Amino acid sequence: MMQILPKTNIDFVGRRKYGFTISAVLIVFGILAFVMIFLGRANLGIDFAGGTMIQGNFEKPIKVGEIRKALKEIGYGDAEIKELKRERPNSFLIRVKASVEEITTVGENILAKLKSTFPDNPFHKDSMDEVGPVVGKILQRQARLAVILAFVGILIYIWIRFDFRFGVAATVTTFHDVLVVLGLMFIFQKEITLLVVTALLTLAGYSLTDTVVVFDRIRENLRLFRKKGDFPSIINASINEVLSRTVITSTTTLLVVLTLFILGGEVIHDFAFALILGIIVGTYSSVFVASPIIVEWEKKSPKRFK
Repeated sequence: MMQILPKTNIDFVGRRKYGFTISAVLIVFGILAFVMIFLGRANLGIDFAGGTMIQGNFEKPIKVGEIRKALKEIGYGDAEIKELKRERPNSFLIRVKASVEEITTVGENILAKLKSTFPDNPFHKDSMDEVGPVVGKILQRQARLAVILAFVGILIYIWIRFDFRFGVAATVTTFHDVLVVLGLMFIFQKEITLLVVTALLTLAGYSLTDTVVVFDRIRENLRLFRKKGDFPSIINASINEVLSRTVITSTTTLLVVLTLFILGGEVIHDFAFALILGIIVGTYSSVFVASPIIVEWEKKSPKRFK
């Protein structure tokens, strides 16, 4: 196997309490984010909350304050206006949450107001998406169902792939990663959209794959060295043996996602950001969460692994 790191002998197991402490704090934010989303108080995108999103560009430079002032005159002062500097000059994204009954007229009202307020600086619409509140509720239910089905599939695989203790540790780690990334997205005030849900499901699979690699090496070493060394030493040796592979995989994946984050445009910006967090958290958890759970379990209930 390709090596980019020298042979290491890091005491990961001895530092597991630090990992547990960090994870506990982050999980609290994840649970808070989940509750806020369930109550509809999180920063939900128009996919879930309903609303109108318009993307386009002005012919001449213009300030966000000028656009907001114009929209405030027609009752949309709370609209989210974002300049898309990476797209092209004078390009903007305008989002209005669905708090009005006539959702289909919001986009027309905004375009008409921009045209009348800035006659010498025309706004050219590239795209306009409209989602009603009822459709947003349906998408919320479908997103929750997709998450549940995905996790059921993952759990079935875990329980077939591993024995009970390893299965529990892998399950806890997968839920840990999703909750932590969700909590971080909440802390950074990122919009929760369908793309973000897709990113969460993607990172669940990524995290599980990384955990499987570590667990496979642990099981191999348990069969070979169970009689020669204590359990924590075998866990440490296993993690150090796959550390180079983990670094290579995480780094190359991270480079690809960073490219999407920087060059992919505003539409997939939050999606790429969630994946970046997921890669970092998934790599961390396979070392400082999944394996230490096995160690703690063995400490409280020793077992002769086959």
